Amino acid sequence: MSTTTPSGGEDAAIAESLAERLIESLLPGLELLSIEFGRRLGLYEGLVHLGDATAGELAAHARIDARMTREWLEQQATAGFLTVDGASAPAEERRFRLPAAHRPVFLDPDHPAYAIGAGTMFAGTASAFDDVVDAARTGTGVRYGAFGTGVRHGLEQLNRPGYVNDLEDWVAALPDVYERLRDGGRILDLGAGTGWSSIALARAFPQSTVVTVDLDPASVAEAEALVEAQGLADRVLVRRANATVPEDFEGVSGDGFDLVTVFEALHDMNEPAAALRVARDLLRPVGAVLIGDEKVADAFTPDGDFLDRLNYAFSVLHCLPATMAEGERTANGTVLRPSTVGDWAAQAGFASSTVLPIEHPLWRFYRLDP
Repeated sequence: MSTTTPSGGEDAAIAESLAERLIESLLPGLELLSIEFGRRLGLYEGLVHLGDATAGELAAHARIDARMTREWLEQQATAGFLTVDGASAPAEERRFRLPAAHRPVFLDPDHPAYAIGAGTMFAGTASAFDDVVDAARTGTGVRYGAFGTGVRHGLEQLNRPGYVNDLEDWVAALPDVYERLRDGGRILDLGAGTGWSSIALARAFPQSTVVTVDLDPASVAEAEALVEAQGLADRVLVRRANATVPEDFEGVSGDGFDLVTVFEALHDMNEPAAALRVARDLLRPVGAVLIGDEKVADAFTPDGDFLDRLNYAFSVLHCLPATMAEGERTANGTVLRPSTVGDWAAQAGFASSTVLPIEHPLWRFYRLDP
């Protein structure tokens, strides 16, 4: 007797499995939005402040509707994010709390486990979805600012722990540069967003100065405020500039830089080779460029792993349309492979492009030498 399922049966089973996968995918997406709901309304902070709370107590503290608060609390407890005392009691008497072990994930922006930015980033990406669909019909792209604070702050929330806890170790992978910066040097931080990478660089190398650069006006304004609030305005200079335009660096380039950093920004640049050429020209003779960008497969393959699937999805919904909005030059998208970095570095005149042995769950690191 044959045990092979007829082809029609095989196709039906495959279709059913795929349909189940799509339905199951709704859950993590909706839970991310529920987390962003709680973040925006200050509900996690409220629970910690109160210790534990009923729906009515938390609603009064947060000054929001009690019925919506109750539904959110029950949803969060059902998801396992919160714990509840008196689960079988009347709804208005149940007491909810945020477990101590979960607090760093939701509330400590410097903790390595801080991940609430996943919800913020998801909401920001989704906020411009209609614009992305329309832009696909015209090829005009969607400007970065159209994604609002969600993407800007989501990137900050997701990347800040790495900057605060690990960035010095990343630079240590360039030991010659590291030693010069310890004695006092100059760093150019390109595509620095709201500025946390620059803050971390300034703290790691207190004898050095940092010039932090971004093209997005809102990010630059927030970086300026951050630098001032951190008391580093004497060593961190914030400028709005286009990384591909040498003239934008007049007045801040000085006698060159010992290190140029580009963290999760190169793939978003519309003229990446030109940006690297500018970076090379701004380096001192013994300087280097440190790039941290997405960790993906060396070549395209179907049925990709988690990182390839994640980065391709971000590329379709955010990075590629945002890059296309900057003009008709290079639109790489989020999926940045080592061979592409090597090609851009060669076009920019670098003598070598080296993948560094730095461990990171999401990024791959490169050293470029002139």
